[in-house]
Amino acid sequence: MSHRYRCLASVCAFCTVHAVIQPAASQPSTDAPPPLFAKHITPATAEAIEKGLSYLARNQARDGSWRNAGALGAYPVSMTSLAGLALLGDGNTTTQGRYAEQVDRAARFLLRSRQPSGLISRPEEEARSMYGHGFALLFLGELLGMEEDARRMKEIQDTLSAAIELTGRSQSRAGGWIYTPDSGGDEGSVTITQVQGLRACRNAGVAVPRDIVQKAMKYLEDSVLPDGGIAYRAGMGGNSRPPITAAAVACWFNAGQYDNPLAKAALEYCRERITAETSPLELGGHYYYAHLYMAQIMYLSGNEDWDRYFPPLRDTLLKIQNRDGSWRGDQVGQVYGTAIALIILQLPYNQLPIFQR
Repeated sequence: MSHRYRCLASVCAFCTVHAVIQPAASQPSTDAPPPLFAKHITPATAEAIEKGLSYLARNQARDGSWRNAGALGAYPVSMTSLAGLALLGDGNTTTQGRYAEQVDRAARFLLRSRQPSGLISRPEEEARSMYGHGFALLFLGELLGMEEDARRMKEIQDTLSAAIELTGRSQSRAGGWIYTPDSGGDEGSVTITQVQGLRACRNAGVAVPRDIVQKAMKYLEDSVLPDGGIAYRAGMGGNSRPPITAAAVACWFNAGQYDNPLAKAALEYCRERITAETSPLELGGHYYYAHLYMAQIMYLSGNEDWDRYFPPLRDTLLKIQNRDGSWRGDQVGQVYGTAIALIILQLPYNQLPIFQR
């Protein structure tokens, strides 16, 4: 059991020693004891988180990456960024925490993945490089605020600045992005990874040109369909996509636009269509992807939504966890599924600024 849980239980060595040397109170305390876990985190949930984190730690490659391949390929930058976020969600940094070594190695791998153009990518994911680029922006942006070493901070800042420039150059005329840089196209899921990554960078103090963000948010507005959901591509029409709709709401919420009528309508659309019981088929095979963003918006929208949404999803995730601590995510693979499940299950610990209320 981790130090975080032991300390909350007031039985760690540090807390015990300090409890012993305090003078005895003259009257029994009437204060309620502190909770053992965060709200909705049961002992079984804590155990599942521990097993999942241990799985990621055991399966990190020597170069700091995670390359577990599913049916869709390896995608080391995407997988390393998502796994790194899961470790940050446990309270680890590059210097602090039981998985500090793994976070440090992940950061080094991503920084070494910077291309001369500013793109953060590896050859294995050339055909879908902007996904990894966006997730790397998110991970490194979150990490920057936790970094203690001045030289490493400068390296992260320089990498993010170059990456932001690449993102700006790759934005389509409509305001979105597609799978590879400078291709001129756009679609919703890649656009959302860039928007959330840019938000993390901006929150960490890295300059992000305002016009890039404004054009991207306009792209999301142009993707709204009459039922309140979001299309695969702006101006495309067709059916709304629940997973992309949840991701768009996360972008609006990250921008502080909780009262945006489009965000409210999209949130209601998601409430009706994305639950723990919704089948992967109904989500286009993107169950984990959908809940990665649905969990964020339910958490950010307040206790009423979170209290209704999280316990059933928590219980579902615990039931489908593999014996080795992993989750198999959609058709992407075990690192993907495990990272996303851990990000979701650790949201109540409120460790990552991008996900905080």
